[in-house]
Amino acid sequence: HKENPAAFSKDIMDNISGEWRLIFTTGTKERQKKSGGRVNYFPLKAIQTFDATVEPKVIENGIYAWNLPLLRFSGDFDFDERRRKLEFDFDLIELFGLIKIKLGRKEVAKIGASTGLGSANNEKLADNGRRAFFDWISADENIATARGGGGGLALWKRVDEE
Repeated sequence: HKENPAAFSKDIMDNISGEWRLIFTTGTKERQKKSGGRVNYFPLKAIQTFDATVEPKVIENGIYAWNLPLLRFSGDFDFDERRRKLEFDFDLIELFGLIKIKLGRKEVAKIGASTGLGSANNEKLADNGRRAFFDWISADENIATARGGGGGLALWKRVDEE
């Protein structure tokens, strides 16, 4: 895709909307050092949802038990097509699908880092007035891959409509 980076970025944006289940992650560079570089299969049902069809674009990240959302973060994102960089902020936390708490992005970054849903690097970015991000590698109709701001690689599988 080096021949036409703009078309490649457009492919990613055309495919990104929808629900994606996290299949595995290498964890952040920090976590890789501690674990000796193991790849982590993600046993919990972690779903990342993107909607690039609305403005502002919407991102959600949740952990589910069966179909019940235990913890869900939501916010907005921007996509830099030239660099394939998706930058986002979460400003809403939802517990058990019932309790919604509006928070500043620094607080959400701190909670994300402590629960493992986000990296400690996101806290540093928020402290410097910058947004958390993914550098997208690919997104087709079934599989998406990206590197997070903490240096970890993630692989998602599209959630089929039931």
